[in-house]
Amino acid sequence: MAYTNTAAVRTYLDISGAADDDLIETLIDAAQAAIDNHCHRTFEASADSTKYFDFSAEFVDGDTLWLDDEICSITTVTNGDGVAVSSSEYTTIPRNADRFFGIRILSNSGKYWTYTDEWMDAIEVTGKWAWSTTAPDDVVQACKRLASFYYKQRDQQMFDVTAIEAGTVITPVGLPLDVRLLLVPFVKP
Repeated sequence: MAYTNTAAVRTYLDISGAADDDLIETLIDAAQAAIDNHCHRTFEASADSTKYFDFSAEFVDGDTLWLDDEICSITTVTNGDGVAVSSSEYTTIPRNADRFFGIRILSNSGKYWTYTDEWMDAIEVTGKWAWSTTAPDDVVQACKRLASFYYKQRDQQMFDVTAIEAGTVITPVGLPLDVRLLLVPFVKP
């Protein structure tokens, strides 16, 4: 799912017609990818996907499974022995947060992380792997702004310039400053 849509970018650019909608859609995709790469995270997931985790010290630490990415909604957890771990048998890390980085099996559940035959990709976690089910407002604005920047670049034949000479148009290297400033609170270390 995109962080913004063609109608919002057209409004931002003050374009009334839909003639460039295909181009704008492509630029939205490029802007979203640039934002995700800059922040080292995905901000929005509308559908579940599954990730697999090794039964190894990298991911399993006693009763805790450390995830390699943030998840905002957990649908199912299946242990390495093929047995489902219900939501009443684990807690998330951090608890009571909007997104999680770990799953801790409760001691009173009688379960523990394990595997049967193969330790690689033994544990399965299905859910929405993202910051949220909808992107934060500042990320939406950054996506509109960056897609618009890309759109305007095509007409101006602007390129990244590092030297300053008379008559040279200077453009930002990488993301424009205002986009980077909107994203500062969201960059994952």
